[in-house]
Amino acid sequence: MSLRGLQTFSRMIRGRRLFAAGLQCCRCRLSCHVKRHYSLLPDDVKSLRALVNPEVSRIRNIGIMAHIDAGKTTTTERMLYYAGYTRALGDVDDGDTVTDFMAQERERGITIQSAAVTFDWKSHRINLIDTPGHVDFTLEVERALRVLDGAVAVFDASAGVEAQTLTVWRQAEKHHIPCVCFLNKMDKPAANLSFCIESIRQKLKANPVLLQIPVGSGKNFTGVVDLLTSQKLMWKMKSMRDDGRVFEVKALDRSDDPDLLQVVSDARTALIEQVADLDDEFAELLLTDFSENFDAIPSNKLQEAVRRVTLARKGVPVLCGSSLRNKGVQPLLDAIPAYLPAPNERHHDVVRWYKDDLCALAFKVLHDKQRGPLVFLRIYSGTLKPQMALHNINRNSTERMSRLLVPFADQHVEIPSMTAGNIALTVGLKQTVTGDTIVSSKASAAAAARRAQNDSEAGKRSRECASVILSGVEVPDPVFFCTIEPPSMSKQAGQLFEAIMCKVCSCASPTVLTHLLIFFFFTMKDLESVLNCLQREDPSLKVRVDPDSGQTILCGMGELHIEIIHDRIRREHGIETHLGPLQVAYRETILHEASASDTLDRTVGERRHVVTVELAVRPVDVASVGGSCELAFTEELEGQLSAEMKEAVENGVHSSFLQGPLLGYPLQSVSTLMQRVTIEPGTSPAMVSACVSRCMLKALRLAGGQVLEPVMLLEVTVGDDHLSSVLGDLAQRRGTVRDIQSRHDNKVLLATVPLAEMMGYSTVLRTLTSGNATFSLELDTYEAMNPQEQNTLLKRLSGLL
Repeated sequence: MSLRGLQTFSRMIRGRRLFAAGLQCCRCRLSCHVKRHYSLLPDDVKSLRALVNPEVSRIRNIGIMAHIDAGKTTTTERMLYYAGYTRALGDVDDGDTVTDFMAQERERGITIQSAAVTFDWKSHRINLIDTPGHVDFTLEVERALRVLDGAVAVFDASAGVEAQTLTVWRQAEKHHIPCVCFLNKMDKPAANLSFCIESIRQKLKANPVLLQIPVGSGKNFTGVVDLLTSQKLMWKMKSMRDDGRVFEVKALDRSDDPDLLQVVSDARTALIEQVADLDDEFAELLLTDFSENFDAIPSNKLQEAVRRVTLARKGVPVLCGSSLRNKGVQPLLDAIPAYLPAPNERHHDVVRWYKDDLCALAFKVLHDKQRGPLVFLRIYSGTLKPQMALHNINRNSTERMSRLLVPFADQHVEIPSMTAGNIALTVGLKQTVTGDTIVSSKASAAAAARRAQNDSEAGKRSRECASVILSGVEVPDPVFFCTIEPPSMSKQAGQLFEAIMCKVCSCASPTVLTHLLIFFFFTMKDLESVLNCLQREDPSLKVRVDPDSGQTILCGMGELHIEIIHDRIRREHGIETHLGPLQVAYRETILHEASASDTLDRTVGERRHVVTVELAVRPVDVASVGGSCELAFTEELEGQLSAEMKEAVENGVHSSFLQGPLLGYPLQSVSTLMQRVTIEPGTSPAMVSACVSRCMLKALRLAGGQVLEPVMLLEVTVGDDHLSSVLGDLAQRRGTVRDIQSRHDNKVLLATVPLAEMMGYSTVLRTLTSGNATFSLELDTYEAMNPQEQNTLLKRLSGLL
């Protein structure tokens, strides 16, 4: 193109932008009472490279959590679009969203692994993690909430609180995380504001603070009224392609619907009274300055009070919208910095103890084919820079970080440094795993330990040696397991052996034989290394080798979890594997109290080992998921044993807990009391552990075995016409109905069902209801198997053996 042509083109572009700006100005002048919000031009996409390290008070680390299909990923997609970081609105059904980038996620339309994105909104940096809603991937929610400061809980406005909502809410409460509630899908015909508010109050035992009233319902949902400012926010969509960037904000006046004005007036009065009950400072302000007219309270004072209530976890703000229809997301973005805490408002002790030294927690690991392991770090204090030598307290090792990245789903941008309060992605940490504490050096950790000891608050817990180590992530126990092996291991091994024998018989060269053997060796080695990588990425996945058969066993959180792992091995690593039938991870306990004693007298070489053990076992409460086994010593024995021998005894007992006497499943809810341990001089700790294990086995067999099976809490949403079919099917599955609730035109069935009976339930339910039902599962407890079912299991396993 000529120079004159370039100049003409440039003038056209400038003229177009000036015309757009002038048109915007004219619109604002023509309607002074209406305030229109405009975002960036659609083609202007912000770059993560433009991000700088903000003040810690302007950082928000939040997670989006919800039940399956409540709209978490769609809400995240709208946030990124309105913040100016994507060009187009992605859709879960189309498989083009930013945070659902795995092939399995896009095919199934669900979130499988949490994805972190970083963006800015009105001078605040938001580090957001989109978490899964399926119970099989609950660890992803757990480790995300472990490092976050706040959360947005998304609800389906037609369903309110659902089964997985309870789970993620409990996880947030465990980490003392303030929350904001977003009632999504207000455009659905069955959306019901009062029902959702009541379900939050009754099921979550929370105190909902309603900040918005929807305008219209169902397809006529057009906006919300902000109760703090008494302003109406309206999205007037001209077509289905309207992206919701532009919306109107105007104050309520007498020309509005009288019913709406009355509802808003009553709701704002209730909001002021509720906040006054929860916040003493706001109550004092009302009584002193605005006692005659509560409506005169400034909106900023009310907002400050709501923020204090939220941070104190006395209440949860509730907002409304429809993410899919592009309505109500911008006010939700405004609410994140307005009500959720900054990192310096969370008051972590390690920040005070480490001061300006680096302290970070590794909460997630991914494997990249080019970069190797990518470790996500939450920085609590200090500054992180590339090429830093980092000390891992948990591993007692030092590694050098090569690169520092800002996470944006599967696309990352390299940066020169990152300060406290942020979430970083690092390259080069090859030994670090989930839950490790990363510091700048051993000296900084020692200095922090000294400050912790001198701290007046920490003085009361000076015995806690790990006070300067950040608590890791609690990994739930797997409930399903199956075997995994190359597709035709026996057949392939036989074929290779036959081929090798043929080559030998035909006097083939040694080089050919060597190549065949190397190929076979590396085929096996690849699967082992892949499983190690997957375990490092996903701590809820357990891999073990059966000592009797030598088979590799995969242990996971559910059918879908193991199915996804199998698919990833095939797609990402190119290894075809075969899965055996799914088995339930049962547990064992004992029926009665029992005592046993044993003596080990063995001579190894010139050294004689003699040890005598007496102990007693008894059953404890089994009605809990986490009914762990306990070990105690008598007072006399506690003072007699040295630290080394006490550790040997503990190792012997704990190894016995891993394999029950009945079927070899792990023990649960068993209490062991060590009554006497007599050790001759020269006896090794290994012999002590062996004697204790043998004595434990005697006692457990005398106490009688009992199989415990995992029982799931099942929630099925189904129409009236299919309810009887679902109930009949549950009766055949040994299910127990707890409650049947009405939710609009549907019935919500709550029941407990043994996990062993839930194999392939999704297919059966789809057939029974013609696809017009949904269900969710959550591990409820472990219960004793009835004698008939236990005998059936024993016979089946005996037949397999």
